[in-house]
Amino acid sequence: AGFVKIDFLALGALSQMQDVLQLIEERTGHYIDLSRVDFKDPAVYDTLHKADTVGIFQVESAAQMQTITRIKPVNLTDMAYEVAAVRPGVGANDGVTQFIRRRQGEPWDFDHPLERKALERTLGVILYQDQVNQVAMEVAGFNSLEADQLRRAFRRRNNKTLLAQFWEKFRDKAGERGVPEDIADKIFQKFNGQYMFPESHAFAFGVTAYHMTWLKYYYPLEFFVGIFNQQPMGFYNLETLKEDARRHEVTVLNPDINISVEKCIISSVISGTDSTHEALLVGFLNVKSIGKAQAEAIVEARQYKKFSSVADAMRRTGLKREPIENLVLAGAFDSLTTDRRSALWEVGLRYHPVANGAVNSRKPKSSRNGNAPITPKLERQQRMELPIEQDMADLAPMTPWERMAGEYQTMSLYPEGHLMNHVRPKLSPSVLPSDEIPHLKDGMEVWTAGLVIRRQRPLGKAVFITLEDEFGHTPLIVWPAVYAQYRLVLREPVLLIRGTVSCREGTMNIMVTHAESLQTLKDTPGSKNWR
Repeated sequence: AGFVKIDFLALGALSQMQDVLQLIEERTGHYIDLSRVDFKDPAVYDTLHKADTVGIFQVESAAQMQTITRIKPVNLTDMAYEVAAVRPGVGANDGVTQFIRRRQGEPWDFDHPLERKALERTLGVILYQDQVNQVAMEVAGFNSLEADQLRRAFRRRNNKTLLAQFWEKFRDKAGERGVPEDIADKIFQKFNGQYMFPESHAFAFGVTAYHMTWLKYYYPLEFFVGIFNQQPMGFYNLETLKEDARRHEVTVLNPDINISVEKCIISSVISGTDSTHEALLVGFLNVKSIGKAQAEAIVEARQYKKFSSVADAMRRTGLKREPIENLVLAGAFDSLTTDRRSALWEVGLRYHPVANGAVNSRKPKSSRNGNAPITPKLERQQRMELPIEQDMADLAPMTPWERMAGEYQTMSLYPEGHLMNHVRPKLSPSVLPSDEIPHLKDGMEVWTAGLVIRRQRPLGKAVFITLEDEFGHTPLIVWPAVYAQYRLVLREPVLLIRGTVSCREGTMNIMVTHAESLQTLKDTPGSKNWR
């Protein structure tokens, strides 16, 4: 019967999927069995063909986005191809390009007919780890143990002598099957020690990627609530996920001191036309200095009565000054105050730390009959509130830029908009937004700008950067010579770029020739940097 190999992986995406399914059931009353969804849904595959895959397990990286628009999967087998293709072991021999071109009709043939059984389904390209074993067994007659030892040998360090021995064995045994030495060498060169997925792994991940795409397409609100609550995970920060949510007509709301809970939730909101719609309400844990204990204190304090003012919230929660101020800057008190600057001023006037550096840090004890809490005598004396009206100043309201800066500072998130909304008016009209760049032709020069959300620098190769603006993403490629010239600038969070449009096989990139830093905010969302 053989052995069954099972991988148990701690994947945040599976927790997200579980959360999303639970949210859907709570909201609609219907339980969704993902094993019974339509796996040939054109709408889902169309979403994948457009590379609308931010937040989608296994297919959200820049490399996957550019590959999936070329492979254009239409079934689960294609999904396995897609997942497997973007792996170092496949790319090492230019396997991705070969597979895609052959899939699109480019003529090809096996190096030897003995490869057919192992490689016919993947058009002569080794996509899966298992195929190394299969080729060795079919072409050279290795038994299963010898084939696996060969595959493992490629991954060992200082393996030249060992590989030379395997090559001689492969050459000789392939020769016994009528394979010329030059053809045997050509086949042997397809093997490498870089990482590849086993076929079963690729299919399992391909199905999961399809499930996540299906959920994002049909239940975007629940999808984004789920992924917000599973951070940090994946390729993108919350700001990028929020922008993607907005593009999928999901409204993201600032936390509310009287409604929010620890995590993000679905909440009803009344629009300007008095109609009600549901939105993603940011949770307290997304605000800096607010941990589980502070979030629980807020929820417990308002259990029987909502907060009526900043002063009321300070008194009943016992939070320290920094968490309260961060909540103000995050917009959590907007429903209770006219302006955040005045609210911060009020916090400063009302905050009186006790000896241990906290204010109201101890939870009030309940009276014997369970009614009003009993406050210790010392705390009663220190918590005596004096009038502050005479000390309140007539302060200018925060500007939109200052409100945005405060939200980035406290949440690394700006629910209302995007940094580039405020930067764009200061730029030349010649600096194009991301949604205009796809209309340019190959070789054209372009200026663009945006927030860096991703950097990837493979050793000794080009640097890949993704810019984000208020309309979408722009992929950049920085060749080593240009990177050496602008290395320090390219570390900055917001960039102004000049480059040349490169259109190749259905993909578009900007080849950077010049880079400048746009000095904007001290606290911008950080990029995800990869090797």
